[in-house]
Amino acid sequence: MNAINRREFLKTTGALVISIALPSSIESALSQTATGKPSVAAGKPPLLPDELDSWIAILPNGNATAYFGKMDMGQGVDVAVQQIVAEELDLAFERVNVIMGDTALTCNQGGASGSTGLQMGGMALRNAAAEARRVLVERASQQLGVAADQLRVDNGVVMSASQRVTYGDLIGGQYFHHKLEWNKQYGNPLKVQGKATPKKPSEYKVVGKPFPQAIITEKVMGRQNFITDITVPGMVHARVVRPLNAGCSVVSVDESSIKHIATARVVREQNFLAVVADKEWDAVRAAEALKVEWSPQCDPFPTMATLHDHIRKSSITKKETAVNRGNVDEAFKTAAKMIEAEYEWPLQSHASMGPACAIADMNSDNPRVWTGSQKPHYGRSGCARITGIPLEKMRSTWVPGPGSYGRNEAGDCATDAALISKAIGKPVRVQYMRHDATAWDPKGPAGVFRGRAALDAAGNVAAYDFFAKGFTRQDVATTEADPKDTLAGQFTKYAPKGTLIFQTPAEAYTFENKRCGWETIPAMLERGSPLRTGHFRDPLGPETHFASESFIDEVAAAANADPVAFRLKYLTRERDVAVIKAAAEKARWKAGERGSRGKGALMRGRGFAYTERNGTVVALVAEVEVERKTGRVWAKKFWCAHDCGQIINPGTILTVIEGNIVQATSRTLLEEVKFDKNQVLSVDWATYPILELSDAPESIEIALINRPEMAPQGAGEPSHRTVPAAIANAIFDATGIRMRKVPITPQRMREALLRA
Repeated sequence: MNAINRREFLKTTGALVISIALPSSIESALSQTATGKPSVAAGKPPLLPDELDSWIAILPNGNATAYFGKMDMGQGVDVAVQQIVAEELDLAFERVNVIMGDTALTCNQGGASGSTGLQMGGMALRNAAAEARRVLVERASQQLGVAADQLRVDNGVVMSASQRVTYGDLIGGQYFHHKLEWNKQYGNPLKVQGKATPKKPSEYKVVGKPFPQAIITEKVMGRQNFITDITVPGMVHARVVRPLNAGCSVVSVDESSIKHIATARVVREQNFLAVVADKEWDAVRAAEALKVEWSPQCDPFPTMATLHDHIRKSSITKKETAVNRGNVDEAFKTAAKMIEAEYEWPLQSHASMGPACAIADMNSDNPRVWTGSQKPHYGRSGCARITGIPLEKMRSTWVPGPGSYGRNEAGDCATDAALISKAIGKPVRVQYMRHDATAWDPKGPAGVFRGRAALDAAGNVAAYDFFAKGFTRQDVATTEADPKDTLAGQFTKYAPKGTLIFQTPAEAYTFENKRCGWETIPAMLERGSPLRTGHFRDPLGPETHFASESFIDEVAAAANADPVAFRLKYLTRERDVAVIKAAAEKARWKAGERGSRGKGALMRGRGFAYTERNGTVVALVAEVEVERKTGRVWAKKFWCAHDCGQIINPGTILTVIEGNIVQATSRTLLEEVKFDKNQVLSVDWATYPILELSDAPESIEIALINRPEMAPQGAGEPSHRTVPAAIANAIFDATGIRMRKVPITPQRMREALLRA
C-alpha cells in the first residue's frame, strides 16, 4: 500500500471541493476538530477492511466521503452507493461523495464484476455507514449527556429535545479509529460488519428514489476527464506491435527502419515488441514503418466455416454434469415423442466504444499506473509482478474509459504500459489502435449446445437433457492480476494456464428427469492468441440461454402448449412465476395467439424467454419484424419484467436494462468474429459491425418488481441473457423457422426463408 493518505489525496486533486473556510491547508483541516483543537488521534489507520476509516470519512463541514473498492462502468453503481451511504448516515444525498477504484484509497472489493456492485460491494458500504452513524450518535450521547436512544439524526445533525451537535462538531476531519468485523477475504467476497443494524426498508428516505447520474451531465457538456486525457510530466507515447499472424515469434527487428522518425525507438523483450516516441503521431508512424521478421506462420485456427464442427470433434479437457435428477436415460426409452436440436454461438469481441489506453510510471519513487480497466486492484498486482516492483509500493488508479463488458483489452494495455515504462525509465502512455482492441481483446467463447427432450403420451415432459461444449470462458482469467493472463506476459516469460469452466442453464424448471452439463475443449492457440477466450458481459449467459430457452420453446411447440403456460407449468418458485406473469401482462400476451408464421412480405411475431442470474429473475417478450426479400430482422419491441430484490435506484436500473437489451440485440443479430487460419479479420466497425440507431428497438417497456426485504441481487447483466432466445422465438412465430445459429444476419435469415 502506498504511503499516500487521504489528506494528501484531497490536497492534490480538484475532484472534491469542501465548502468551508479552510485553515492554511487541507492537511491541517483534517487533523483538527471543527473548534480548531488538534485531533487526539490524527494518524490514519492502515488501509484494511476492518478499519471503519477505510470506508467512511466525515469532513470538517459534516459531509461524508465513501471509499468504494469497486467502480462504476456507466451503470450508476456509484450513485446507488451514494444513496446507501446517505441513507445509513442520515445525510442528504448531495452531502455524500464517492471515491472509487484507487488502490491507495480503497480496499479491494473485486472491481466491477458479475453484477456484484451492490449485491456485495454495496452491502459493505451499507454496514460501514450504519456503524459510523452508531459511533457518531454514541459520541453525541456522551457530549450532550443524553441517552443514545433519545437522540435522532437529521441531515448530519444529532438532536435531543433541546440540544444539537453536528457530525462535523463530533469528528469532522478526524479518523474514527474504530474496528469492524471482517471475513478476512478480499475481492467480491469481502464482507464487513459493525455492531449497528442497518435501517429497515420502511425507514428509507433516500434509497428507492431515482437520483440522476451526475457524470452524464459532465460527459454531455464535455467536462469529463477520461483515461485518454491523463498526462504525466516527461511522458512518452507508445504503440505495441503485434504479430501479423497468430502464433508467430520475433526473429529479428530492423531498428534502422524507423531512424527517420525523431525520438522513435524500439522496445523489445522476447516476443513483446513496441515503439516509443516523444510525440504520439511519431509513435503511430514508427509502428507502421518498423520492419520485423516474424517466424513462419503456423495456421493455428480452423477455417471460420468449420469452427463449430471443430468444437464438436475436439477432445474434451473437462466435463461436468451440474444437474442430474431422476433417470434421464430410462425415461427416454419410453418416450411417446422425442425432440432434439443443436444451437451454435460464435466468438464475439467486446468492441468497446474506444480502444484501451493506460499510463504507467514505473521508475519514480511512487510507481503508478492509470487504467480504464474495471479491475484496478488486480491490475496493480499484475503490473507489480511483470516489473518486479514490490506490490506495497505500487499504486493503480482507475479513470473512466470507453467502458468494458468484462475482461476486455484494458488490462492488457495497462500491463503493456508498465512493462514499457520499466524498460525505458520514463512514464509511458499506451494508446491502442482500433485493430489492437477489436482483433486482440479476449473473446467471448464459441460453443455448440444440444437439447433433447422426451414427452409422454399426455404431452408432459418425461425427460430433459441439455449439454454444452465449447471453449472455456476463462482461457485468460477474469482479472489481469497475473501476467500469464495478459499478452505482455504471454509474449515474454509467463506460461498461460487457463481455468476450465463452462456453464449450464440458470432456471428452475421442475422436470422429474433432468440432466444438464458441459464440456470444454483445448484452446486453438495456447500463447499470445487473438482468439483467447475470457469474460464477456454476462459470461456465457447469452450463449447458454439462447440455446436452452430456444429449446424450451421447441418443446412447448411439440407439446402443443402456449410458451408462457408451458413454462409456468414447470415452475414452482414464487419469484419465477411472478416475473413470468408480469412480463406476459406487460406485453398483453394472449395464449394461443400466433404471428405471421411465414405469411406475407413483412412477417411479425412475438417470442418469450425466462432466465435467472445470481438471484435476479428476468422474463422477456420480444416482438420482431422480418422482411422476406432482404432477410432483415428488426427486434422492434421488448417487454421486460425484472426482479433483482431490493431496488436502490429505479432510474438507473431502467437504463441498465435498456442497455442490456440493446447490446444483447446487437450480439444476437450482428456480432461475429471473423478469422482465417492465422489471423483475426474483424479489426474495425466495418468488419465487426454492431447495432446502429436505425436498427435499435422502437420501444422497451419494463416492469420492475421491488422486494425491499431482500438484499440487492444485481442488475448489470441478468436481462442480457434473456434477449437472444426471445428474439429467436419471435422469429419462429413470425416465419415458422427455427434459427439455431447466431448471429441471425440478414443473409442467414434470407437463406433460411429460401429453403423453407
